[in-house]
Amino acid sequence: MTADDDGRERDLTSPPGSAAVRLVPLPPAALTALLSGDMAQADAIAGVALPGYFLDSTLRRVWRLHRDRLVVMPDSAPWSVHVAVVECEDIAVGHGGFHGPPDEDGRVEVGYSVAPTHRRRGYAKAIMAELMRRAAEHHAVRLVRATIAPDNAASLRTIAGYGFSRVATHVNAQGRPECIFEAPALAR
Repeated sequence: MTADDDGRERDLTSPPGSAAVRLVPLPPAALTALLSGDMAQADAIAGVALPGYFLDSTLRRVWRLHRDRLVVMPDSAPWSVHVAVVECEDIAVGHGGFHGPPDEDGRVEVGYSVAPTHRRRGYAKAIMAELMRRAAEHHAVRLVRATIAPDNAASLRTIAGYGFSRVATHVNAQGRPECIFEAPALAR
């Protein structure tokens, strides 16, 4: 057992790469609770104890974006942010989802993150596997996109093995370079 970043006890005995995750929707009310810093309310709505990392200021933009879209487009919930829960342990270790529904070209963009106290255990790859599975199962999705900073070795390793090719680079809103990767949404 170890203390999570929020002081909660967690069993981290799973060997790296062995865990499967399920993605549990984060409804607008849970996202609102996270935005207001009410972890107890967010936990209750999500039905699982969320990692303290979810209150990190860097995630506020993600929560707000998804909450605002879900309020006006409730049917976009499958393409929103979900909490990643380790199947065999019922522990929330991060989040994953899509930046929105498929665009007119059949493209979706993935987003994921693992709480710092749960990193280097294969959870990011497990989240990516679930996102790729979901994309492949949806008839409207042809391509999956991932946008990654060129120095983010962990995320570059996470997408390895899924057929991603670098298709472009750009400078993000914060003025940092990013590489854009795409892969066909194929059943694996």
